[in-house]
Amino acid sequence: MERLRIAVAGASGLIGSALVRSLAADGHQVVRLVRRAAHGASEVCWDPERQYVDTAGLAGCDAVVNLAGAGVGDHRWTDAYKKTLRDSRVLGTAALAEAVAALPEPPRVFVSGSAIGYYGETGDRAVDEQAPPGDGFLSSLCVAWEEAAAAAQEADVRTVFVRTGLVVARGGGAWGRLFPLFKAGLGGRMGDGSQYWSFISLHDEVAAIRHLIDDEHLSGPFNLTVPRPLTNREITAAMGRVLHRPTPFPAPARALRLMLGEMAGDVLGSARVLPTRLLESGFRFAFPGIEDSLRAALRA
Repeated sequence: MERLRIAVAGASGLIGSALVRSLAADGHQVVRLVRRAAHGASEVCWDPERQYVDTAGLAGCDAVVNLAGAGVGDHRWTDAYKKTLRDSRVLGTAALAEAVAALPEPPRVFVSGSAIGYYGETGDRAVDEQAPPGDGFLSSLCVAWEEAAAAAQEADVRTVFVRTGLVVARGGGAWGRLFPLFKAGLGGRMGDGSQYWSFISLHDEVAAIRHLIDDEHLSGPFNLTVPRPLTNREITAAMGRVLHRPTPFPAPARALRLMLGEMAGDVLGSARVLPTRLLESGFRFAFPGIEDSLRAALRA
Protein backbone atom coordinates (compact mmCIF):
# COMPACT_ATOMS: atom_id res chain seq x y z
CA MET A 1 0.00 0.00 0.00
CA GLU A 2 1.29 3.44 -0.94
CA ARG A 3 2.11 5.62 2.07
CA LEU A 4 0.67 9.11 1.70
CA ARG A 5 1.29 12.48 3.32
CA ILE A 6 -2.12 13.89 4.25
CA ALA A 7 -2.89 17.25 5.86
CA VAL A 8 -6.01 17.43 8.03
CA ALA A 9 -7.75 20.60 9.23
CA GLY A 10 -10.15 19.95 12.09
CA ALA A 11 -7.98 17.07 13.28
CA SER A 12 -9.16 17.43 16.89
CA GLY A 13 -12.87 17.15 16.07
CA LEU A 14 -15.06 14.05 16.18
CA ILE A 15 -14.52 13.02 12.56
CA GLY A 16 -11.04 14.50 12.18
CA SER A 17 -9.57 12.70 15.18
CA ALA A 18 -11.03 9.37 14.03
CA LEU A 19 -9.67 9.95 10.52
CA VAL A 20 -6.20 10.79 11.87
CA ARG A 21 -6.15 7.60 13.97
CA SER A 22 -7.20 5.51 10.98
CA LEU A 23 -4.61 7.03 8.65
CA ALA A 24 -1.78 6.77 11.18
CA ALA A 25 -2.65 3.15 11.96
CA ASP A 26 -2.09 2.32 8.29
CA GLY A 27 1.27 4.08 8.20
CA HIS A 28 0.30 7.30 6.45
CA GLN A 29 2.01 10.53 7.47
CA VAL A 30 -0.55 12.92 8.95
CA VAL A 31 0.03 16.66 9.08
CA ARG A 32 -2.30 18.51 11.47
CA LEU A 33 -3.30 22.12 10.91
CA VAL A 34 -3.06 23.93 14.25
CA ARG A 35 -4.00 27.44 15.40
CA ARG A 36 -0.67 28.12 17.13
CA ALA A 37 2.99 27.89 16.26
CA ALA A 38 3.71 24.55 14.57
CA HIS A 39 5.82 22.03 16.44
CA GLY A 40 7.79 20.07 13.87
CA ALA A 41 7.01 18.80 10.38
CA SER A 42 3.80 17.07 11.52
CA GLU A 43 2.01 20.38 12.10
CA VAL A 44 1.12 23.41 9.97
CA CYS A 45 0.10 26.75 11.44
CA TRP A 46 -3.10 28.33 10.19
CA ASP A 47 -5.69 30.87 11.24
CA PRO A 48 -8.95 30.32 9.34
CA GLU A 49 -10.62 33.55 10.46
CA ARG A 50 -7.63 35.58 9.24
CA GLN A 51 -7.44 33.36 6.15
CA TYR A 52 -3.81 32.54 6.87
CA VAL A 53 -2.11 29.22 6.07
CA ASP A 54 1.60 28.46 6.25
CA THR A 55 1.56 27.22 2.68
CA ALA A 56 5.10 25.87 2.82
CA GLY A 57 3.98 23.33 5.40
CA LEU A 58 1.61 21.76 2.87
CA ALA A 59 4.40 21.09 0.38
CA GLY A 60 4.64 17.42 -0.49
CA CYS A 61 1.13 16.57 0.69
CA ASP A 62 -0.75 14.06 -1.44
CA ALA A 63 -4.11 15.12 0.02
CA VAL A 64 -5.57 17.96 2.06
CA VAL A 65 -8.71 17.23 4.09
CA ASN A 66 -10.71 20.14 5.49
CA LEU A 67 -13.05 19.19 8.36
CA ALA A 68 -12.77 22.42 10.35
CA GLY A 69 -15.75 24.43 11.58
CA ALA A 70 -17.49 25.52 14.75
CA GLY A 71 -20.04 23.03 16.10
CA VAL A 72 -23.54 23.53 14.69
CA GLY A 73 -25.17 22.32 17.90
CA ASP A 74 -22.77 23.91 20.38
CA HIS A 75 -24.74 27.13 20.94
CA ARG A 76 -28.12 28.72 20.27
CA TRP A 77 -28.17 30.28 16.81
CA THR A 78 -27.86 33.94 17.63
CA ASP A 79 -26.82 36.26 14.83
CA ALA A 80 -23.32 36.33 16.33
CA TYR A 81 -23.04 32.54 16.46
CA LYS A 82 -24.39 32.14 12.93
CA LYS A 83 -21.57 34.42 11.81
CA THR A 84 -19.11 32.20 13.72
CA LEU A 85 -20.52 29.10 12.01
CA ARG A 86 -20.23 30.71 8.61
CA ASP A 87 -16.80 32.31 9.03
CA SER A 88 -15.21 29.19 10.52
CA ARG A 89 -16.24 27.23 7.44
CA VAL A 90 -16.21 29.67 4.55
CA LEU A 91 -13.09 31.66 5.42
CA GLY A 92 -11.14 28.55 6.42
CA THR A 93 -12.09 26.66 3.27
CA ALA A 94 -11.18 29.62 1.05
CA ALA A 95 -7.80 29.96 2.78
CA LEU A 96 -6.99 26.28 2.35
CA ALA A 97 -8.19 26.17 -1.25
CA GLU A 98 -6.04 29.17 -2.12
CA ALA A 99 -3.04 27.65 -0.33
CA VAL A 100 -3.50 24.40 -2.22
CA ALA A 101 -3.81 26.24 -5.54
CA ALA A 102 -0.63 28.25 -4.84
CA LEU A 103 1.61 25.22 -4.35
CA PRO A 104 4.09 24.53 -7.17
CA GLU A 105 3.04 20.88 -6.93
CA PRO A 106 -0.54 20.80 -5.58
CA PRO A 107 -1.92 17.74 -3.79
CA ARG A 108 -3.77 15.11 -5.76
CA VAL A 109 -7.03 15.82 -3.96
CA PHE A 110 -8.71 18.43 -1.77
CA VAL A 111 -11.49 16.92 0.36
CA SER A 112 -13.68 19.62 1.87
CA GLY A 113 -16.40 19.25 4.47
CA SER A 114 -20.05 19.99 3.85
CA ALA A 115 -23.32 18.63 5.24
CA ILE A 116 -26.71 17.30 4.23
CA GLY A 117 -28.09 20.58 5.50
CA TYR A 118 -27.39 21.59 1.87
CA TYR A 119 -30.77 20.09 0.89
CA GLY A 120 -32.86 21.78 3.56
CA GLU A 121 -36.25 20.32 4.46
CA THR A 122 -37.10 17.33 2.22
CA GLY A 123 -40.10 15.87 4.04
CA ASP A 124 -40.80 12.33 2.77
CA ARG A 125 -39.07 13.06 -0.53
CA ALA A 126 -35.76 11.24 -1.00
CA VAL A 127 -32.96 13.34 -2.51
CA ASP A 128 -29.45 12.60 -3.72
CA GLU A 129 -26.53 14.63 -5.05
CA GLN A 130 -28.49 15.81 -8.09
CA ALA A 131 -30.98 17.73 -5.93
CA PRO A 132 -30.67 21.53 -5.71
CA PRO A 133 -29.96 23.32 -2.43
CA GLY A 134 -32.87 23.98 -0.11
CA ASP A 135 -33.88 27.07 1.82
CA GLY A 136 -32.81 28.37 5.21
CA PHE A 137 -29.64 29.13 7.08
CA LEU A 138 -27.98 25.70 6.89
CA SER A 139 -28.62 25.40 3.16
CA SER A 140 -27.12 28.81 2.42
CA LEU A 141 -24.19 28.00 4.72
CA CYS A 142 -23.44 24.74 2.89
CA VAL A 143 -23.66 26.44 -0.51
CA ALA A 144 -21.19 29.14 0.55
CA TRP A 145 -18.97 26.51 2.21
CA GLU A 146 -18.66 24.55 -1.03
CA GLU A 147 -18.26 27.63 -3.20
CA ALA A 148 -15.33 28.68 -1.03
CA ALA A 149 -13.27 25.82 -2.51
CA ALA A 150 -13.32 27.44 -5.96
CA ALA A 151 -9.59 28.24 -6.02
CA ALA A 152 -8.67 24.55 -5.74
CA GLN A 153 -11.11 23.60 -8.49
CA GLU A 154 -9.86 26.37 -10.77
CA ALA A 155 -6.31 25.06 -10.25
CA ASP A 156 -7.50 21.64 -11.52
CA VAL A 157 -7.06 20.00 -8.13
CA ARG A 158 -9.51 17.13 -7.77
CA THR A 159 -12.01 18.49 -5.25
CA VAL A 160 -14.47 16.40 -3.25
CA PHE A 161 -17.28 17.67 -1.01
CA VAL A 162 -18.39 15.33 1.77
CA ARG A 163 -22.00 16.15 2.63
CA THR A 164 -22.11 14.40 5.98
CA GLY A 165 -25.25 13.26 7.75
CA LEU A 166 -25.76 12.71 11.50
CA VAL A 167 -22.72 10.77 12.71
CA VAL A 168 -23.48 7.97 15.16
CA ALA A 169 -20.73 8.16 17.79
CA ARG A 170 -20.43 8.40 21.54
CA GLY A 171 -17.73 11.06 21.51
CA GLY A 172 -19.58 14.03 20.04
CA GLY A 173 -22.19 15.33 17.64
CA ALA A 174 -25.90 14.66 18.07
CA TRP A 175 -25.43 11.14 19.40
CA GLY A 176 -22.85 12.30 21.93
CA ARG A 177 -25.81 14.03 23.61
CA LEU A 178 -28.43 11.38 22.90
CA PHE A 179 -26.62 8.39 24.39
CA PRO A 180 -26.51 9.72 27.99
CA LEU A 181 -30.19 10.71 27.88
CA PHE A 182 -31.33 7.36 26.56
CA LYS A 183 -29.05 5.43 28.92
CA ALA A 184 -30.70 7.28 31.79
CA GLY A 185 -34.13 6.25 30.52
CA LEU A 186 -34.99 9.83 29.59
CA GLY A 187 -35.01 9.45 25.82
CA GLY A 188 -37.92 9.79 23.46
CA ARG A 189 -38.95 10.95 20.03
CA MET A 190 -38.58 14.59 19.03
CA GLY A 191 -41.76 16.29 17.92
CA ASP A 192 -44.08 13.76 16.27
CA GLY A 193 -41.07 11.64 15.24
CA SER A 194 -42.04 11.49 11.57
CA GLN A 195 -39.01 13.47 10.37
CA TYR A 196 -36.27 11.55 8.57
CA TRP A 197 -32.78 11.43 10.04
CA SER A 198 -30.03 10.53 7.58
CA PHE A 199 -27.22 9.06 9.64
CA ILE A 200 -23.88 7.28 9.24
CA SER A 201 -21.64 5.42 11.67
CA LEU A 202 -18.33 7.07 12.53
CA HIS A 203 -16.55 4.01 11.14
CA ASP A 204 -18.25 4.35 7.75
CA GLU A 205 -17.75 8.13 7.73
CA VAL A 206 -13.98 7.66 8.02
CA ALA A 207 -13.95 4.76 5.56
CA ALA A 208 -15.91 6.84 3.02
CA ILE A 209 -13.52 9.79 3.31
CA ARG A 210 -10.56 7.47 2.79
CA HIS A 211 -12.33 5.90 -0.20
CA LEU A 212 -12.79 9.37 -1.72
CA ILE A 213 -9.13 10.22 -1.11
CA ASP A 214 -7.92 7.03 -2.76
CA ASP A 215 -10.08 6.89 -5.89
CA GLU A 216 -8.59 9.35 -8.35
CA HIS A 217 -11.73 9.29 -10.51
CA LEU A 218 -14.04 10.79 -7.89
CA SER A 219 -14.82 14.49 -7.51
CA GLY A 220 -17.71 16.77 -6.63
CA PRO A 221 -20.36 16.19 -3.94
CA PHE A 222 -20.93 12.89 -2.13
CA ASN A 223 -23.61 12.27 0.48
CA LEU A 224 -22.18 10.42 3.47
CA THR A 225 -25.36 8.81 4.79
CA VAL A 226 -26.64 5.24 5.01
CA PRO A 227 -28.64 3.92 2.05
CA ARG A 228 -31.88 3.79 4.07
CA PRO A 229 -32.59 6.83 6.27
CA LEU A 230 -35.05 6.29 9.11
CA THR A 231 -37.57 8.44 10.91
CA ASN A 232 -36.82 9.84 14.33
CA ARG A 233 -39.55 7.55 15.69
CA GLU A 234 -37.78 4.47 14.24
CA ILE A 235 -34.43 5.61 15.57
CA THR A 236 -35.89 6.27 19.02
CA ALA A 237 -37.28 2.73 19.11
CA ALA A 238 -33.90 1.31 18.05
CA MET A 239 -32.13 3.28 20.79
CA GLY A 240 -34.50 1.75 23.33
CA ARG A 241 -33.88 -1.77 22.05
CA VAL A 242 -30.09 -1.51 21.91
CA LEU A 243 -29.75 0.22 25.29
CA HIS A 244 -32.54 -1.80 26.93
CA ARG A 245 -34.23 1.34 28.17
CA PRO A 246 -37.77 2.69 27.89
CA THR A 247 -38.27 5.74 25.65
CA PRO A 248 -41.29 7.39 27.28
CA PHE A 249 -40.41 11.06 27.16
CA PRO A 250 -41.17 12.74 23.82
CA ALA A 251 -39.87 16.26 23.39
CA PRO A 252 -42.78 18.38 22.10
CA ALA A 253 -42.00 20.51 19.07
CA ARG A 254 -43.07 23.70 20.84
CA ALA A 255 -40.75 23.03 23.77
CA LEU A 256 -37.82 22.36 21.42
CA ARG A 257 -38.46 25.62 19.60
CA LEU A 258 -38.54 27.54 22.87
CA MET A 259 -35.37 25.87 24.10
CA LEU A 260 -33.33 25.81 20.89
CA GLY A 261 -34.69 28.71 18.87
CA GLU A 262 -33.95 28.55 15.14
CA MET A 263 -31.74 25.49 15.63
CA ALA A 264 -34.86 23.46 16.49
CA GLY A 265 -35.61 23.39 12.77
CA ASP A 266 -32.57 21.18 12.28
CA VAL A 267 -33.87 18.71 14.89
CA LEU A 268 -37.50 18.73 13.78
CA GLY A 269 -36.83 19.05 10.06
CA SER A 270 -36.79 16.04 7.76
CA ALA A 271 -33.78 15.19 5.59
CA ARG A 272 -34.21 11.98 3.60
CA VAL A 273 -30.84 11.93 1.86
CA LEU A 274 -29.45 9.04 -0.20
CA PRO A 275 -25.75 8.27 -0.91
CA THR A 276 -26.28 7.53 -4.61
CA ARG A 277 -22.86 8.59 -5.89
CA LEU A 278 -21.03 6.91 -3.01
CA LEU A 279 -22.72 3.58 -3.75
CA GLU A 280 -22.11 3.97 -7.48
CA SER A 281 -18.40 4.48 -6.75
CA GLY A 282 -18.21 1.01 -5.20
CA PHE A 283 -18.25 1.94 -1.51
CA ARG A 284 -19.81 -0.63 0.81
CA PHE A 285 -21.10 0.20 4.26
CA ALA A 286 -19.90 -1.85 7.22
CA PHE A 287 -22.83 -0.63 9.35
CA PRO A 288 -25.78 0.22 7.09
CA GLY A 289 -28.48 -0.12 9.77
CA ILE A 290 -29.23 1.90 12.87
CA GLU A 291 -28.80 -0.96 15.35
CA ASP A 292 -25.47 -1.92 13.75
CA SER A 293 -24.35 1.71 13.91
CA LEU A 294 -25.42 2.11 17.54
CA ARG A 295 -23.63 -1.07 18.64
CA ALA A 296 -20.49 -0.05 16.76
CA ALA A 297 -20.54 3.31 18.56
CA LEU A 298 -20.93 1.63 21.93
CA ARG A 299 -17.97 -0.69 21.22
CA ALA A 300 -15.66 2.12 20.12
